[in-house]
Amino acid sequence: MARALVCVCALICAAAAASVPPIGTQPEQVHISYPGVKNSMVVTWSTSNRTESVVEYSLWGDALFRKKAKGNYTVFTDGGTEKRTSYIHRVTLTDLRHGSAYVYHCGSDDGWSDVFYLTSLNESLSFGPRFALYGDMGNENPQSLSRLQKETQIGMYDAVLHIGDFAYDMHEDNGRIGDEFMKQIESIAAYVPYMTCPGNHESAYNFSQYRYRFSMPGHTENLWYSWNIGPAHIISFSTEVYFYLEYGLDLLFRQYEWLKKDLEEANRPEQRAERPWIITMAHRPMYCSDDDRDDCTRFQSYVRRGRNDTTPIAPGLEDLFYKYGVDLELWAHEHTYERLWPVYDYKVYNGSFEEPYVNPKAPVHIITGSAGCREKHDAFIPKPRSWSAFRSTDYGYTRMHLINSTHLYLEQVSDDQYGKVIDDIMLVKETHGPDAWL
Repeated sequence: MARALVCVCALICAAAAASVPPIGTQPEQVHISYPGVKNSMVVTWSTSNRTESVVEYSLWGDALFRKKAKGNYTVFTDGGTEKRTSYIHRVTLTDLRHGSAYVYHCGSDDGWSDVFYLTSLNESLSFGPRFALYGDMGNENPQSLSRLQKETQIGMYDAVLHIGDFAYDMHEDNGRIGDEFMKQIESIAAYVPYMTCPGNHESAYNFSQYRYRFSMPGHTENLWYSWNIGPAHIISFSTEVYFYLEYGLDLLFRQYEWLKKDLEEANRPEQRAERPWIITMAHRPMYCSDDDRDDCTRFQSYVRRGRNDTTPIAPGLEDLFYKYGVDLELWAHEHTYERLWPVYDYKVYNGSFEEPYVNPKAPVHIITGSAGCREKHDAFIPKPRSWSAFRSTDYGYTRMHLINSTHLYLEQVSDDQYGKVIDDIMLVKETHGPDAWL
């Protein structure tokens, strides 16, 4: 009897093992992004072995997985000593019903992901999207992660903007830290578009981990791009082109020319009337009052003023953004939160003493780099600069609500204080564009 039971157990175990798909073809690190094309969404994931790239999906409430879309994969070889290879799969879902919820999973008959849901972007110009904003979130000590996971899954956000520095660092342990981080954020990024820009912690092997893992709009390997949502035109770019010249000075000039053309197009009267808000996001800020000798602590920062030690001289970005009436500039890098008064060339241009953010005469800057990482907090200089309005070293992140064409709301959440809102502003712009500064 005992021997028979052992045989039966062995057969059951063998059958169970046979039914488990090979681990190398099992999808992981699922995340979605908006490709900049109406009624579309890109689903990206990774496998260890080569397999098909398929997404099965359906409208919420319909029979599951009535639709199928196929894509392709890119072979990515990490630059570390083991030269680990993975397969990055991308499938674009098209003809989605705008503002509608869908259920999906991804993979192939060799292995399927968990079931997720997404909401296609509302393409209306009157749509008032809500965002979570942060940078500098690591695999170790990602203190804000659990709160962001819950808030995303209960539908608080239409998109997430991760403003550089992922995992700390994605290339470490031959890319395994990157894998673990992408698994961690799956519980956010599989549900809402996870829009990114590169930071200094992505620099290894010419930013290859960043360039391969994400799927942003355009054809610049995720380094710079723009997209539209509701009443806003959002521009993502790389500040790192000013610091890693070994990867090519031409990147700096190519990005600058692209930025100039993109801003010119966004400022055509018919375009600015439709998308009056122009918002930029990039990693290293032009201004900060931190005490760490970063670029933003210098009056002549590379990002703000450019570099005069290159041939030709590399132009900075403050004058360009001012010329084209950029409303809001989002930054990270400093492991703090700092809100600035409207500022240009180190001078404050408040709308008025009583209402500084009502019709301000210069762009508004927000630094939100305190989501949590192994490098912990940064410190501030004891006395804030005249353009610094509010500072906090709490771990946390920022929420943004684009209410309409004239009102934009921002608030800072402290994870140290259990989700308390510790700062908020309403930015009001009755006039957008360069004329707003007059």
